[in-house]
Amino acid sequence: MSVLIVGSIALDDVKTPVEERFDLLGGSASYASVAAGYFSPVNLVAIVGEDFPADHWNFLQERGINLEGVQRAPGKTFRWSGEYMWDMNTRETRSVALNVFETFAPKLPDHYRANDFVLLANIAPDLQLQVLDQMEKPKFVIADTMDLWINIAQPALLELLKRVDMLILNDSEARELTKETSLIKAGKKIQSLGPRIVAIKKGEHGCLLFGEDDDFFSCPAYPLEDIHDPTGAGDTFAGGLTGYLASRGNHDVSFKALKTAVVVGSVLASYNVEAFSLERLRTVEQQHILERFTEFQDLAHFDADLP
Repeated sequence: MSVLIVGSIALDDVKTPVEERFDLLGGSASYASVAAGYFSPVNLVAIVGEDFPADHWNFLQERGINLEGVQRAPGKTFRWSGEYMWDMNTRETRSVALNVFETFAPKLPDHYRANDFVLLANIAPDLQLQVLDQMEKPKFVIADTMDLWINIAQPALLELLKRVDMLILNDSEARELTKETSLIKAGKKIQSLGPRIVAIKKGEHGCLLFGEDDDFFSCPAYPLEDIHDPTGAGDTFAGGLTGYLASRGNHDVSFKALKTAVVVGSVLASYNVEAFSLERLRTVEQQHILERFTEFQDLAHFDADLP
């Protein structure tokens, strides 16, 4: 079953404490689409400029991503430049140039409108709402968001939350949105705003999943020794999660399936940070995903008896 993914495609300049790279393939839709494509066909909606490199375009096509919904507009592609500090958790945005993305209005090809699984990757909530207005009757809608939209577009974000099945955000964003210090309280409060399911990412400390009927799952993080570039890890997580759910057929979004999807997303995100941009995912195959998935199972399970 195919997945509709709507988000940004960007050219990134990334500096870490040990290396600096330029004109990397980035954007929420790029990472999410490649990750989802391991499990399901992907229909992508985004926008690029005249300067978008042919090798990036060809790479997305080679991964089987349907680019019919990607607009090519006069002007330059959205660009982002950022620098990571020594802990690789602290990031400073050096520059942002929206370029053609500033006037982006998602336009869904007719055959995209019937997609059952939809991932609204991290873009402005009014754009995410425009996508839903063009859909027929999706079975499961997942939205990703960030602190910027909580601060400058909260009314639109709150409207969006009434129309999605699942929200993905990080721990600081969850606290900012709900004004709760406890992530458990924050997750439940977000559910009261509309989404039946909430996933709160905690970076190197894993992810919390909140389901219906007080279902709860804490997914561990994979213990990586080296992180080369955390850019796009959250988008990769969301894409892997969505692609896995769509691959199951019969619209199985039970809490058991959601728990597995969170682990799958975490597996792909852990691979993504091992190299710049999408370079690591270029070499990851299904057997690698299965191997690390099994390691995650071992991390989350233990047998012991108290004396």
